[in-house]
Amino acid sequence: MTYARLGALLIVGAILLAAAMLAAAFNQRGPAHLPPRSPNERPTLLLLTSLPLLFGEDFSVNGNGSEALKALETRYRVIPISVTDPTELAKGKLLLMAQPRAQPAEDLVALDTWVRRGGRVLLLADPMLEWPSERSFGDPLRPPPMFADTGLLAHWGLRLDAPDEQGARNGKLGGYDAVTMSPGQLFGKCAISSDRLFAHCRVGSGRATIVADADLLDARRLGHGASHNLDGVLSELAKLEQK
Repeated sequence: MTYARLGALLIVGAILLAAAMLAAAFNQRGPAHLPPRSPNERPTLLLLTSLPLLFGEDFSVNGNGSEALKALETRYRVIPISVTDPTELAKGKLLLMAQPRAQPAEDLVALDTWVRRGGRVLLLADPMLEWPSERSFGDPLRPPPMFADTGLLAHWGLRLDAPDEQGARNGKLGGYDAVTMSPGQLFGKCAISSDRLFAHCRVGSGRATIVADADLLDARRLGHGASHNLDGVLSELAKLEQK
């Protein structure tokens, strides 16, 4: 082999090695952050939750909202709703339900109809919520310890099981590394992730993404490894916005 040919092979090898290192570095970082939107470009995001995302547990007006709310407000005009009746759902086309309280049967029908007509919903349904609360068990203002599924998931072809073990779990959400706390497992006909953490469902003309954990919204409590949890939530919302 000539020196020229050997040199050329070494150069090609160096280029391939550099490309592999760049690809590995990119994969380690994960996808690029979704950029904030200017206020006049932020679409409406309906928010239905039992979690203290808007205010603290004492409903103090002195707080500025949770880190999760601040992240959502970089890209959306967040409108809280209390029920999924037709009047409330008519306020937007994109809905985030984070460990919602049990909805009356007629409101579940309204939600299903809204999705089938083109609505998009991201549902964080936690079968073993471990969100800290100073309220006593049984207090109606305390977030429910388990997602109150009264038939909605089954109607969409899914089943949510409680975790076999408690504790933190590493996974992926929206392409980002994420940490969950005692997540459930999803089974059914939708496109379900390999770890059964989330499912993407077509429901009529609309779409529903179900995540078997809601503790992930409290990213700061879950430590440094959860630093991209909210990026994952924003990424899943962005996917739902797509046609």
